Amino acid sequence: MSTATSRAYDHVKQAILDRAYPGGALLSEGEIATAVGVSRTPVREALLRLETEGLVRLYPKRGALVLPVSPQEISDVLETRELVETFTAGRADIGPELVGELTRLLEDMRRHAAAGDGREFAYADRCFHRSLVAAAGNEILTQLYDSLRDRQLRMARLTADDPVRAADAIRDHTEILDAVRSGDRRRIRAAIHRHLQTAGSALRARS
Repeated sequence: MSTATSRAYDHVKQAILDRAYPGGALLSEGEIATAVGVSRTPVREALLRLETEGLVRLYPKRGALVLPVSPQEISDVLETRELVETFTAGRADIGPELVGELTRLLEDMRRHAAAGDGREFAYADRCFHRSLVAAAGNEILTQLYDSLRDRQLRMARLTADDPVRAADAIRDHTEILDAVRSGDRRRIRAAIHRHLQTAGSALRARS
């Protein structure tokens, strides 16, 4: 991917994930090209990639429609996350290094929740799960996890600043960490399952 296409892609994707381009917005190639400082060709290439990721739908001569978050998308993303995370939990290299990393990230979550910083809280949450996935050593599954969390970012912003949801997440992550410390993989998978079920319920209630 060319530098110009990468710039256009990064600009549009971040704006969608931050909801600066909300669901239902119709994006103009020309306006994006002007905002990024590139020609229309790399913008078109960037939008094609975003369409394959399920974030926009292209309409010739009209632009790109930002797809709203749907209940089906929430279910699909969380179902796939559970498949990835419970599978990698069975393969993860569980040891002091992973426990230390998860402990640090859980403390970050507690600190950001106390400060009411939803953005940093969500980032620490994401890194906690990614560390578990990456510990399995399968780069393709780690990349798949990253793409799923990118899509969930639009959904998570609906609840990230909710103190009740934050408290639920901290409780669930504490349970996952305790399970990792125990080394019981069945217990880890069960804790992840319960956590994603809780997260799914919260997201659907706000969708």
